Amino acid sequence: MAEERYILEATNISKSFSCVNVLSNVHLNIRPGELHALMGENGAGKSTLMKIIMGIYKGDTGEIK
Repeated sequence: MAEERYILEATNISKSFSCVNVLSNVHLNIRPGELHALMGENGAGKSTLMKIIMGIYKGDTGEIK
């Protein structure tokens, strides 16, 4: 079986601001040609996750490949 290839792998992403946990152990894998939507209530951490993926913020833990 062919090895899974991802164009984005975000694993174990966590982030807190002033002792408030915004993201906790988030995983996101995207393959070429896939379309994903990131949805949630205000304050759910959507923008924070995108800023970590883009390199604007540094996650407290985790890895982006």
